[in-house]
Amino acid sequence: MMSPAAAGRAVADEPERRAYWAVVDCLTIVRTELTVLLRYPAAIAWQLGTPVMFVLLFVYVFGSAMEVGGGADYQDYALPGMFAVSMANGFMNTAVAVAAARERGVMDRYRSMPMAPSAVVSGRGVADVIGASVDLAVLAAIALTVGWRPDGGPLATLGAFALLILLRSALIWVGVYLGLLVPTQEAAGNLFAVAFPLGMISSVFTPPAMMPDWLGAIALWNPVSSTANAIRDLFGNPVPGGGGWVERHATLMAVAWPLALTAVFLPLAVRRFQRLSR
Repeated sequence: MMSPAAAGRAVADEPERRAYWAVVDCLTIVRTELTVLLRYPAAIAWQLGTPVMFVLLFVYVFGSAMEVGGGADYQDYALPGMFAVSMANGFMNTAVAVAAARERGVMDRYRSMPMAPSAVVSGRGVADVIGASVDLAVLAAIALTVGWRPDGGPLATLGAFALLILLRSALIWVGVYLGLLVPTQEAAGNLFAVAFPLGMISSVFTPPAMMPDWLGAIALWNPVSSTANAIRDLFGNPVPGGGGWVERHATLMAVAWPLALTAVFLPLAVRRFQRLSR
């Protein structure tokens, strides 16, 4: 028979054991997701090829016809914005992958296993952060190849890339939640209708001050704009001028927006996964 002291230690250790197994389960899901991704090279090519295509398109096709004011080079203005929009639009890949796993019954199998309820969602998130880091490295290599240079110093450059990963990390939970919410993988693919204006109505391609007042106000308060402006400043690249509060505090907003999105959508994603069969 267990002594009172031993029983007390068992109760005290219970939260620690749950936390340990939650981490183990999360890492198991991460390994599973990365293994699945590596077995589908076409998905990797699509995920990497689309942002690279946009970088080349805006540098070599549209770049010579675009102006951002102040004599700034459009390439130096647009490429950090492309980093930001690529990280933002990545939530579509998350939503499609989650919806596909749900449609194939993978989510039901996960729910039948004795694993931590948060492991599937957190594992998907960690796997996507790893994939996003690879995407960002490829984009940065392409940008350096076409002549872009970060002039803000090593620490500032690392800080800029950290803000990009922070934005992607936050939008992962949006993608997971939407992937669990939509009925089919095809419906998840239609989320492009949401992702497109998220990237276009921002400071990614054009300074908000050059837009109509009502559209510029929307672009100013777009989370993608805050990240794009913050990393431009850290990279030492041209920053859009307009004098608005949100532009003057772009770095603060580039941290605040992802934290707010995570606080809202991470609990929603976990709760949605737990209620799948109800």
